[in-house]
Amino acid sequence: MGNSNINSLDPRKFLSIGEMREKQIAATSGAEHKAFPPANTLAERLHPSRQYMKVEKVIDHTFGRKSYILVPDKERGTKECAYFDAGQYLYVFVEKDGIKTGRPYSVSSSPEDARRGFYRLTVRAVEGGLVSNYIAENWTEGASVELSDPCGSFTYEPLRDAEHLVCVSGGSGITPFVSLAKAVAEGSEDCRLTLICGFKTREEILFEEELGAISASSDKIKVVYVLSDESCEGYEEGNISAELIRKYAIGDYSLFVCGSQAMYAYVKGEIAKLSLPRRRVRFECFGELHGALGCGRGEIRMKVWQSGEVREVVCSADDTILQSLEKHGFATAARCRSGECGYCHSSLRSGSVIIPPEADHRRLADEKFGKIHPCCTYPDGDIEIEIPAAR
Repeated sequence: MGNSNINSLDPRKFLSIGEMREKQIAATSGAEHKAFPPANTLAERLHPSRQYMKVEKVIDHTFGRKSYILVPDKERGTKECAYFDAGQYLYVFVEKDGIKTGRPYSVSSSPEDARRGFYRLTVRAVEGGLVSNYIAENWTEGASVELSDPCGSFTYEPLRDAEHLVCVSGGSGITPFVSLAKAVAEGSEDCRLTLICGFKTREEILFEEELGAISASSDKIKVVYVLSDESCEGYEEGNISAELIRKYAIGDYSLFVCGSQAMYAYVKGEIAKLSLPRRRVRFECFGELHGALGCGRGEIRMKVWQSGEVREVVCSADDTILQSLEKHGFATAARCRSGECGYCHSSLRSGSVIIPPEADHRRLADEKFGKIHPCCTYPDGDIEIEIPAAR
């Protein structure tokens, strides 16, 4: 460029740009351009908007828990399983009683299993569980299943985490750690694992034989079972306490926790005794919060804007905003139902809301400019919101 600057440019030369472009457009072929850039092709493989699968096999476990082997439904357009990082989840889309909804479930198979052509989801049917009971009743061999792409950040990150992961689980919360253990044994993750798995009794333990074989194949994996309601030789007894974690967490480590909200309430108090840096503690936070946190008025009015259209509905103040939207037939964007993923990111036009502090993952700018996540937000009276189109 030498000593040239913007003042040396002749503006008259820009007058011919429009004519030049029109000539170039006229000279091009009218044939449709079908080439798809390689980056877009890769992005679609890793993050398909939907994955259409079939149930290949159903495996019964104890206490209402089942594992489902899901394979691509090529007739519906899904040719392969999208690859994922161990610890991620898949959002299961269902429609029941006219309500379109979904829930996130951790993948209990390994990333390499996805390359082999299948996912494994392990689901426990719970009393009043809309989606878990739907799955238990409808996911038989050959059933069609609709999933999201892999989601979530409950994964090992060498730039943030210690090389030694201490993974604490309660009940079905063991599923992401089974995936992680398999990934370490297969070489797709490079870290050491100590799994501390809490169950009430030995009969309730999930994947004990599988984890035994995995840990026997790798000196990087140690599995410890803790039984709260039974005493057995070779098993820890009681609750997962700070003292128990210290027993097995030697040296520098990161702590990963997955379980129920009730478990979290207890374990957080124990973790506080460990004096770990905040970056060293990770909770898997998918799943809806329970309990009525709304304004207590019973019914509230909600005006909803979506894609330029507006509709006013009457809702229960005890439901999250997302639950109310689903019950009134709105096509919603959601992936985690706990405020983490950001898919349901919406604008609060008027009114006030209640957001549990443990579920408020918004950025400071979101809070300043009235952005909310309907999946973990309750109305504090009549409100008006603008929601995104479903994805």
